Amino acid sequence: MALLPVADARSRLLDRANPIRATETVVLGQADGRVLAVDVVARLTQPPFNASAMDGYALKAADASHLGSELRVVGSSAAGHAFHGVVGDGETVRIFTGAPLPDGADSVLIQEDAEVLDGDRIRTKFEVVKGRHVRPKGQDFLEGETVLTAGTLLDFSHLTVAAAMNHPELTVYRRPLVAVLATGDELVQPGVTPGPAQIIASNTFGVAALVRQNGAEVLDLGIVGDRTEDIASALEKAQVARADVLVTLGGASVGDHDLVQATLKAVGMELDFWRIAMRPGKPLMVGRLGDMQVLGLPGNPVASLVTSMLFLEPLLRLLARLPEKHREAEAVVAKPLPANDQRQDYLRARIWRSEDGRLMAEPFEKQDSSMMKVFAHSDGLIIRPPHAPALVAGSPCPVLLIRL
Repeated sequence: MALLPVADARSRLLDRANPIRATETVVLGQADGRVLAVDVVARLTQPPFNASAMDGYALKAADASHLGSELRVVGSSAAGHAFHGVVGDGETVRIFTGAPLPDGADSVLIQEDAEVLDGDRIRTKFEVVKGRHVRPKGQDFLEGETVLTAGTLLDFSHLTVAAAMNHPELTVYRRPLVAVLATGDELVQPGVTPGPAQIIASNTFGVAALVRQNGAEVLDLGIVGDRTEDIASALEKAQVARADVLVTLGGASVGDHDLVQATLKAVGMELDFWRIAMRPGKPLMVGRLGDMQVLGLPGNPVASLVTSMLFLEPLLRLLARLPEKHREAEAVVAKPLPANDQRQDYLRARIWRSEDGRLMAEPFEKQDSSMMKVFAHSDGLIIRPPHAPALVAGSPCPVLLIRL
């Protein structure tokens, strides 16, 4: 099978995926970052009454037609404690922000514009305009009004208005479930002292973090050795859990100890493609096992993370109905780059903003796909298309930003 170009591989992966349609109801406090599945209609009117927008005095504008008008204070109205009488001619009510406007009043004179006199009286020091400093009933929304529509990615502002509309719960789309399986006799968990031929399993943690950052949940299947029966048992757990995506880490090639692809095929996986014309990340496998998407990521840590950004992230955001993340940007190389070969290259790089506002990119000297420290210190990846010509310093080049 020939190496597949990166763009073609992404298209084939995403063309076969469909957004999750299943929904669930969550309490408001757990709805942040979720995607709304049904419209949200106001259960009440806000504000539910004409309310004061300022601290001051509620009155009839006609009673303060000129500066120096005097009125008698007959009561007070505060938030939660309304004045229950009627404001008559020549009368006013001390009022506070958010309090109901008393019957008979049509305006508010702010307290800075009122001179307090003896005998519960005030004198106006500023012109009163009818309706000023009054929030009309229903100014924000009306009972029965659709305020939030299905498909909205909920954030702090949406949750605030949902609460104000008296919704303690919201119906959202279910998050994708991603089963993550690390394979290899050489792997042990962090905290364990590795044997002479063993290494610490690190890929799972980076991939799982990326999964969660893109609106999905993780089912960690742990580490299994290079034994067909153990791999098959882990695959069964993913199927029983009805995972939407299975991500395997390592073992997807066809070497003597690479058993993942063969085991998946044996239990019914339909292989779409594997081996991508990219570096790092060539041994990427994509297929489907029943309703479950399968991504076999390379075992090398950096290759695993790069392919996660390029393939797993857009897949999850499509499934979760989240907007696409735009990681690609245009930068300028800070030093010369040699011509590229037939594979699309992703060079770990420092990226910064120059004084003139240009995005600058400088690749690290060492680019081995096993070097995690370099990736952790990188701000992005310089993209070198297949057969790209050599570049001199100052040339434009596309980059993939690691941190947005």
